[in-house]
Amino acid sequence: MSNLTNKRPIITHQNPKSPISEAYRTLRTNIQFSSVDGEVKVLMVTSAGPGEGKSTTLTNLAVAYAQADKKVLVIDADLRKPTMHHTFQVSNRSGLTNLLTNQLTILEVVQESLIPNLYIITSGPIPPNPSEILASKKMISTLEELRMQYDIILIDAPPAIAVTDAQIISTRSDGVILVVDSEKVKRDVALKAKQNLDNVRARILGVVLNNVDRKNKDAYYYYYYGESK
Repeated sequence: MSNLTNKRPIITHQNPKSPISEAYRTLRTNIQFSSVDGEVKVLMVTSAGPGEGKSTTLTNLAVAYAQADKKVLVIDADLRKPTMHHTFQVSNRSGLTNLLTNQLTILEVVQESLIPNLYIITSGPIPPNPSEILASKKMISTLEELRMQYDIILIDAPPAIAVTDAQIISTRSDGVILVVDSEKVKRDVALKAKQNLDNVRARILGVVLNNVDRKNKDAYYYYYYGESK
């Protein structure tokens, strides 16, 4: 088994039989069932604010898909505070920004991870105009091309409250998962994030609640599936 024992452990890879890993597989299954009205092939993951676990959720969900023999692509579209290159221990010398500014091709920016079936496009150099780059026609055409090459594409987006990046990316995605830290984020902030996404008619598939106080101390992740009230 490949080794990703760094400061950003991937629980679904290191301990696939744990209750947390099972929670991510449940999340994967629920997303698959949500595709009755249209296939979910490009999935964006965001949060209300920073530090709520969106990147951790996306990473473990990506591994869960890869373990189900899906060809998975992770795109780090958080062009302000990218983290995926650290998590997967790959170079961030070039990536999405180089691709969207026509400096490099898809073949030149896609990297293999140490996990079978899982590939990554890192953020690349941090640009001065992330929103404009993500809103470009090149982003649309790139995703259309990638759809034909991968079974599932997971996009790590910046928090939905601070900047418009997540709203922009959501309009290019088939579905959105909103990650909320139950101990950190106030209800009105979470609702504001949801409203920002609703304003651009994003298809919110559900909410992942982190740090839920449950009887089983291993069950840190809980998935609520359905329409938010």
